[in-house]
Amino acid sequence: MPATPHGIAIVLGTRPEMVKLAGIVHALGSESRVFHTGQHYDPALSGSVWDALGLPEPEAVLSVGGSGRAAQIASTLKQLDTVFTARPPKAVVVQGDTNAGLAGALAANALDIPLVHVEAGLRSFDRAMPEEHNRVIIDHIADLLCAPTATNVENLRAEQIPAERIVLTGNTVVEAVQAQLPSSAVTDTVLHAHGLSADRYVLTTIHRPENTDDPVALATILTELTTLSLPVVLPLHPRTRARIHAFGLDPLLEGLRVIDPVTPPEFLALAASSAVLVSDSGGVQEECSVLKRPLLVVRASTERPEVMGSFADRVLPGPQISEIVERWIADLAETHATLAALPSPYGDGSASETIAREIRRLVSAPMEDRRAA
Repeated sequence: MPATPHGIAIVLGTRPEMVKLAGIVHALGSESRVFHTGQHYDPALSGSVWDALGLPEPEAVLSVGGSGRAAQIASTLKQLDTVFTARPPKAVVVQGDTNAGLAGALAANALDIPLVHVEAGLRSFDRAMPEEHNRVIIDHIADLLCAPTATNVENLRAEQIPAERIVLTGNTVVEAVQAQLPSSAVTDTVLHAHGLSADRYVLTTIHRPENTDDPVALATILTELTTLSLPVVLPLHPRTRARIHAFGLDPLLEGLRVIDPVTPPEFLALAASSAVLVSDSGGVQEECSVLKRPLLVVRASTERPEVMGSFADRVLPGPQISEIVERWIADLAETHATLAALPSPYGDGSASETIAREIRRLVSAPMEDRRAA
């Protein structure tokens, strides 16, 4: 006799997934069954973040480590297939476009378990991005697609995904930022610990392969950052550090304030008090709209057009990095005031509760209704 489905499986493996799914985990309460794939296995990127978010002990911690994309997906899929077969969940929830998300989606699909995709409908239209392939596949096999914005809904409808599967939810990043942003007193302590003054530094993160695997691009970005008129704080991703060392670019770090990766609350404290942000992170593109800080996105394409031209601009590695940042710095008070008056395109901070409600609706529907959709 098949095992009775129990709880809602939340599959995550990277730091951004932990941050964005934490609100849903808490909203589902005792129904949540968390599975950590181990894609981010470095303690600086995983352990401290898990504790800071108050996430429950995972039901299983898988071991995929630092293997390549295909090996990560295959290993995670095989392990999830085993645990889901032994104790099937009522639904599987994945977020975004990671290898962990794709593996969780394929495991659910293979076992005919309802699949929920949080942050559905994002499109860069750039097939060079592995994440683009991941997110498209997940969307097309999901039973419930939680689209953050109207633009994301339009993308899904353009791909002929049935409207009955799509829900406009907002993005959980809003409540994640609101919940984790430290008080002014704590923020002051963070700034003091790093020898910083509010609005008098640039915060940067660089980790995408298009920037870190190309020695010319990486050298250009670091060089541009060292020329800025304000101190540049760089929480250095372990992978980026390794690439800098491998390419012999360590001397370029001497002009920057390099720090170890920080917890989400500490990063938000630094971001909220920065003059400008420079990053290739997708999550930071969203966070800047809640924190009301200008962001220069250094990458070839973006799946988050909603913030472009308002909270963010995008450039390739080159002299425009310093030109744009210095222009913002020169008119900082007005830049900050303009952004403070703009609403975030990602909603009002109720996405996690909305998604939890939609998940409960999905699993309570008769199977024939789910398949009809």
